[in-house]
Amino acid sequence: MNTTKAFACVVTAAILAIAATPGAGTARVWLTYLGTAGWEITDGKTVVLVDPFLTRPRTVIPNDDTLQTDTRPLLTQDDIAQPDTAVIDAHVHRADFILVTHTHSDHVLDLPYIALKTGATVIGTHSTYNYARASGVPGDKLMIVRGGEDYELGGLSVKVVPSLHGVLRHAPFLRRDPNAPLPPAVFPADARAPFRLRDLRIEGGTLAYLIRMNGKQILAFGSMNYIEREIEGLRPDVVLVGAMPERREIYDYTGRLLRALGYPHAVMPTHWDRFNVPYDVSQAPALDRLQSFLSEVKTASPKSVVIVPRYFDPVAIR
Repeated sequence: MNTTKAFACVVTAAILAIAATPGAGTARVWLTYLGTAGWEITDGKTVVLVDPFLTRPRTVIPNDDTLQTDTRPLLTQDDIAQPDTAVIDAHVHRADFILVTHTHSDHVLDLPYIALKTGATVIGTHSTYNYARASGVPGDKLMIVRGGEDYELGGLSVKVVPSLHGVLRHAPFLRRDPNAPLPPAVFPADARAPFRLRDLRIEGGTLAYLIRMNGKQILAFGSMNYIEREIEGLRPDVVLVGAMPERREIYDYTGRLLRALGYPHAVMPTHWDRFNVPYDVSQAPALDRLQSFLSEVKTASPKSVVIVPRYFDPVAIR
């Protein structure tokens, strides 16, 4: 099954997918889903990437095993973390800013290549800074943020929101080996490339971003948690919500979030797909498990439009 057919199976009366070409019609901002927690956000002039990760290596991930029909090498945590430059080049052509929520591999593996390719300014935690510098990104292209900053960046403004990763399965008392050491809290400043996949297990702190562009506000999360007091009073037009099953480990995850945000006009799930398979593999199993999240949204905020985007199809925020 191709990607278009796989995604089409979830388009119901409760789900509105609006595709448009940037620059056409009256739309002012376009959001393009890159898979995992990755997005491109643009008004046709400024391009912002959030957690761009397109490599999708064949690895075992928490919610999805690998496919026996996948003929690519099966990678372990001891293998070198290498970006798939051909896939990146096919889909990422320019960027002005790259916003990074945290430094797990499925958020930053492709970051150095994309930053060097586009010359974009990278905004993220101290952990993101250390990883990017160790990977060759110039220091003058990196901004360290901690949460609470609110920057005017020319064609847009960005409010940095303190957040949480919050997946309990990684807590010490739930680890398979309770005596195994925890990974460092921050990516080491003295680390040297090349890095193995196990080196990118470091969260390094988690952020969310409120992106204001052309009169629209998009709140982007990169994982399945948040700090309620930090988002109260924010009123985004669109919120990108982490929707993997881990969200169920957080009390009233969807309801508390949407109430704190004043029931946003549009909700788009992020970090919900099978990201250890190529883009042309069916996402039907992930779409099936996504249905419970979509139901949670419609129950908590019936007037919110729920948009499940297709890979690389721009969604127009009108």
